[in-house]
Amino acid sequence: MTFKQIKENKIIKFFTNKYVIILLFFVVWMLFFDENSYINHRELNNEVEKLENANDYFKSEIEGDSKIIKNLKDPDSLEKYAREEYKMKKENEKIFIIEYDTIKN
Repeated sequence: MTFKQIKENKIIKFFTNKYVIILLFFVVWMLFFDENSYINHRELNNEVEKLENANDYFKSEIEGDSKIIKNLKDPDSLEKYAREEYKMKKENEKIFIIEYDTIKN
């Protein structure tokens, strides 16, 4: 196969066209090297997804805390919460804390 035959090949002719070369250069540049490249967009989309997941988590935590705050407006439930969480007691009252050991010898 001579150089002239290679040059006349349709595929080679297509890829040696100056417009195709410029287009390929442009596509490669936009995909990998530009500030707004595909790689940067993918990283930013992953970050947005993480932030949305964190947002959903904190919204659910706020809902749970709001329910606890609503329950603590009642004096009886406030006293119960203080006894359970902070181990508070009334005067002249004894509290026995029982811990269960789940490890068997």
